[in-house]
Amino acid sequence: MAKELMDGETRISVEIVPMDTMGQGIEGNGRPRETDASHRRSEPLTLYRASLEAQPDIGIRLEERLGRPYAQRRLSVEQEHEGQIFGGGINFFHIENWFSIHAWTKIALKASGLYWRGVRNAGQIQVKRNRLRQTSIPEAFRGFTILQLSDLHCDTCPLAMQRLTQILRELKYDLCVLTGDYRGQTYGPYDATLAVLARIRAELSGSVYGVLGNHDTVRMVPAMEEMGIRMLLNESVAIERSAARIHLAGIDDAHFYAVDDIEKAASVIPNNAFSILLSHTPEVYERAARAGFHVMLSGHTHGGQICLPGGIPIELNALLPRRMGAGPWKYGSMLGYTSVGAGTSAVHVRFNCAPEVTLHYLDPT
Repeated sequence: MAKELMDGETRISVEIVPMDTMGQGIEGNGRPRETDASHRRSEPLTLYRASLEAQPDIGIRLEERLGRPYAQRRLSVEQEHEGQIFGGGINFFHIENWFSIHAWTKIALKASGLYWRGVRNAGQIQVKRNRLRQTSIPEAFRGFTILQLSDLHCDTCPLAMQRLTQILRELKYDLCVLTGDYRGQTYGPYDATLAVLARIRAELSGSVYGVLGNHDTVRMVPAMEEMGIRMLLNESVAIERSAARIHLAGIDDAHFYAVDDIEKAASVIPNNAFSILLSHTPEVYERAARAGFHVMLSGHTHGGQICLPGGIPIELNALLPRRMGAGPWKYGSMLGYTSVGAGTSAVHVRFNCAPEVTLHYLDPT
């Protein structure tokens, strides 16, 4: 059931749907439950095909939502690229799909006695605050607050997702954006992802917008929009407040599937109007700045996830300056923020890089 209402002076829409509950993430011995990625990797691809066959209308629904050419192209690219370690996207090498190195990393951490500390660290989500100062922000949007959630990897990070639902109940904001990577694996069934994501959506107030990441399938889009998450796939929307407007755009994944179109997303935004781009990966920062965006919000890097003391990342899995790998940054006149994410990927531990959710405050200085 859809409702339109006013939250203060901001026009928002809320989609109300029944939500599933989220499973427990703690074992009987008090340790966080592990998710065996290597086991899932060994499952036959037929399990994925069976999941799709259970939804025979998904192609039709995507064509209605995205148009036939784009829907068919996106599905075709997914089928060609799923699970690849080499080839495709901005990076030729995709470490998140190299399951052997994940297994050896886990073994090494267990042998050193650090593994369970890293697992506990992965559940200790922090609330970060970032002020976006831009003269082009309309005065009516002073103090407007955007909550950013990124890299949830819902189905493989139960401890972090439980903590996230608790944190969300305590936060106040005007709008929420999700910057991709909802699924734990880069291919395979996604029912568990959607079930956990529905529980998270139930804790969010107001309008929620999202983009897809390199772990996500476009087949998730209809279900996500039914639960009240408006997906921006090379699209933009206008947010109104007291007759003033800002523009929020989002692009499809640029890192792996390379189906982004920044120019299309920016095409209907008036010149000089304040605009924010959602991109799962920050690697497109140069193109975003050239397209005239004032702010870009991203994720993908996990801030390195396993870092040296001082938060120095060992690997960002992204082609960009290291200063853009986590937190606030600036490129030309465009402001950027790269969230380290709330979940984890590959090996479900964190060191010297706490997970986060972020509140961005608009400041028309």
